Amino acid sequence: MKAAQIQKTAFGGADAIELKTEGLHLVATTAFGPRIAHFSRPGGANLLFWDAKGELGRGDWKLRGGHRTWVGRPGADESEETYAPDNGAVEVQLAADGFTLTSARDPATQTRRGFTVRVVAEDRLSIEHFVVNDSDMLYSGFLWALTCSKPSPETRYHIPLGNGGPWDTFTMVHFRKWSTHGQGHFEDDQFAVGKDLLSVTPRGKETKRMLRAERGIFAMEDRGRDALFAKRAPPQKNAPHPLACNLACYVGPDNFMVEMESMGPEAPLGPFERLSWNETWVLRPWAAVPDARGLLELF
Repeated sequence: MKAAQIQKTAFGGADAIELKTEGLHLVATTAFGPRIAHFSRPGGANLLFWDAKGELGRGDWKLRGGHRTWVGRPGADESEETYAPDNGAVEVQLAADGFTLTSARDPATQTRRGFTVRVVAEDRLSIEHFVVNDSDMLYSGFLWALTCSKPSPETRYHIPLGNGGPWDTFTMVHFRKWSTHGQGHFEDDQFAVGKDLLSVTPRGKETKRMLRAERGIFAMEDRGRDALFAKRAPPQKNAPHPLACNLACYVGPDNFMVEMESMGPEAPLGPFERLSWNETWVLRPWAAVPDARGLLELF
């Protein structure tokens, strides 16, 4: 494998870090975030939703999109502190095989969050999400890794179900509404349960599902952009994941984005302790996804 190309750059007029291999192209912002703002095959279209103008948000917080590290509180995955540090400047550490980006300190919780991106192969990345308790008091929470993808009319999403064992189950949490969001009912033809996959065909109706998916794989396939993107984050056995789930899918109104989410277990952090949650990303040329086995073979 050739060495990755890693350099400082600008993205949408903001400071950023660019990473290239023969199989993928990634750009992460450092002026705010941290966020992965661009992810594609070399020369290809961005697979991520990116609001360059910062027009969407909640109060002073700007959504922007891309991929990011959030934190949730035990029993409250979306609280005020979930979003707060996303607007601040980022600390950058470069390495031969990747980089680490760390957010500004949250003034309320005295925590810092971020991620480390490392090249594993030309088509494969390891992304370690983390939160650090940067104080002499206690903190508790969980890590929440969100990838805001940009669907096209040809985009489909797939999550393998079960574990293939003699006691094989999966759990799915349906949302009718959450805060001011949601279409207001549980029935939704955007989600289809097959023999071993949950498949999602976005049709522009705002909704959300959370899953306990033992394989921990969430895939996006898009023939028009010649891309098969899959990320993996299996649940930790006997650990308190939020609502006992490790994956979630959000479909935005009018298909403006689809979030591919993974969630780590809740944990207490003592002074200056660190909590991590890892994903593996794979990006290949497009291939149809007939069953779970095809996705398992990627990893």
